[in-house]
Amino acid sequence: MSSTFPTFITCTDLSFSWPDGTEVLDGFQLAVGPGRTGLIGLNGSGKSTLLKLVAGELTPTGGTVRTAGELGYLPQNATLDTALRVEQALGIAATRAALHAIEGGDASEEHFTVIGDDWDVEERARATLDQLGLGHIGLDRTIGEVSGGECVLLRLAALLLARPEVLLLDEPTNNLDLHARRRLYAAVSAWSGVLVVVSHDRELLELVDQIADLRDGEVTWYGGAYSAYEEALAAEQDAAERMVRVAEADVQRQKRELADAQVKLARRKRYGQKMYESKREPKIVMGARKRAAQESAGKHRTMHAQKLAEARERLDEAVEAVRDDDEIRVELPYTTVPPGRDVLLLRDLELRYGGRVGGEWELRGPERVALVGRNGAGKTTLLRTVAGELPPVAGVVEAHVPLRFLPQRLDVLDDGLSVVENVARYAPEATNNRIRARLARFLFRGARADQPAGTLSGGERFRAALAALLLAEPAPQLLMLDEPTNNLDMASVRKLVAALDAYEGALIVASHDLAFLESIGITRWLLMEDGELRPTTADEVLADR
Repeated sequence: MSSTFPTFITCTDLSFSWPDGTEVLDGFQLAVGPGRTGLIGLNGSGKSTLLKLVAGELTPTGGTVRTAGELGYLPQNATLDTALRVEQALGIAATRAALHAIEGGDASEEHFTVIGDDWDVEERARATLDQLGLGHIGLDRTIGEVSGGECVLLRLAALLLARPEVLLLDEPTNNLDLHARRRLYAAVSAWSGVLVVVSHDRELLELVDQIADLRDGEVTWYGGAYSAYEEALAAEQDAAERMVRVAEADVQRQKRELADAQVKLARRKRYGQKMYESKREPKIVMGARKRAAQESAGKHRTMHAQKLAEARERLDEAVEAVRDDDEIRVELPYTTVPPGRDVLLLRDLELRYGGRVGGEWELRGPERVALVGRNGAGKTTLLRTVAGELPPVAGVVEAHVPLRFLPQRLDVLDDGLSVVENVARYAPEATNNRIRARLARFLFRGARADQPAGTLSGGERFRAALAALLLAEPAPQLLMLDEPTNNLDMASVRKLVAALDAYEGALIVASHDLAFLESIGITRWLLMEDGELRPTTADEVLADR
C-alpha cells in the first residue's frame, strides 16, 4: 500500500433522499477500519446507495463522508463500452503506448513522465488477468469480444492494478459463473486493505472478517463471517422472543391486578355507601371516610394503570427487538401443467453467436430444468430465442403453452413509468384496485407502487419485474428465469424458493447459484458447453467446480 496513513471510511450524520423525497438515510453514522467487511441488509435498506455515497457517485443531502487512501469501486451490474480495448478498460493504455514508443527508439521526456515507476505495467496486467482466470484475453482485444461475466472481472482487474487502499464491491458475483466466482473469492481472500462488499452470496460472505447489518438506517456489527453472524442473530432472536413472552405475561398479570383492584374498590364503595345510608356514625365522620376512600381508590387506580402502561411499553420494546422482516409474498398463478403435456419443442436449433441444439429436445409436463454453463456459453441467448426475443439462425422453436421470460437485466420495465403502470402494460384488462392489491404481496404498498421504476433498488426492481410477468394475462405455464437470485437478499431468496415450490407449471432456470437450484426441486440438468446443449447432473456440475 502506498499510503502511510491508516485506511478507513467514516460517515458522520449522513443523510440522503432521492429527488422525489424518498428518504434512504438520516443522521447515519459509520466507521470502517482495515479488514474485509460484508455489508448486508434487506432489499431497499440502502446498501448500494451507501456505497455510491462513499464512492462519490451520489452527493449526500446532509452530513459528511470521508475516506483515507485511494478508493476503488465496482458497481452492481458494471458494464463497459464494447468498443474499448482491454488495455483501455484496465486503465493502462497510455502507459503501454509510452513503453512501446521508448522500445521503438523514441526517448521523448513525455513518455518517461507517463510511465513514472510503472515499467512492469504489462507484466502486472497479465499477471492480474491470469489471477482472475482471464489469461486468455489479450490486452489488444475489444470488450465486445468478452462475456458479461468477464467484463465484471475486467473491472475488478482494473481496480487491482490501481492498488487502491479502500475497495468497494457491490454484488460482484451477480453475473459470474462458478469458475469466475472461484477466482473472485481468491482475490477477496488475498485483499489486505479495507474492503466493503455488498452481497447475498453466502460463500463470498464466509470470507469476510466482520458483518455490518444495515437495518432501519443503522448498522449493527457482528464479528466473524456470515455463519457466525447467523449464530449470533439466532441467539439474539431467541432472547428477544423470550423477553416478549415475559413481557406478555407481565401485561396479563398487571391487567389481572388492575381488575382485582377495581373489584375490591367497588366492594368498598358499596360497603361505604351502605354504612352512609344506615347513618350508624355521625355525618361528618362518614363524609371524611368517604373522601379518604375516594382518594385511596383514585391512587390505587392510577398506580395499577401506570403499572399496566409500563408493562405494555416493555412489551412494545420487546416486540420491536424481534425481527419480522417483510419478504416477497409471491403467489404464483394456479397454472397446472399435467404430466406428459407438450410444453416446448426445439428441433435442429441454431442460435445467434454460434450455439445450437441438435436433433429434437422436448419439455413435457411440469418439469424443472436447470440451465448451467460458463459465462458466454449461450444460456441467455437460448432463453431469449425460446422467448421470441431473438430469431434463430435455423431450426424450430414451438411453445405449446403461454410463457414468460424474466431476463437478468430486468429490462421488462419502463424506467419512466411507475410500478403500477408497468404492471398495467402486461394486464390491460385488470382494474387499478386489483393491480394494487396484487402488488401489495410484492411489498409495493401505497405510494411505493407509484414510485418510478428507474428509482428502484436492485431487489425492488426484481420484485417489480416479477410482478409484471406473473400478473400478466394470460398467466405463464412455462416460466423462464435468467439468474433470478442476482439482486435478492437472502430472506427474499428463501421466499422465492417457497413460491416456486408452489408453482405447478414448467420451469427453466439459468443460474450459477447451485444452492438455489438444488432448493427448487430441479428434475433435469442441462449444460451449455462449446456451443452444444447436453444433459448433465448436479454431481457433475459440483465436480467441475
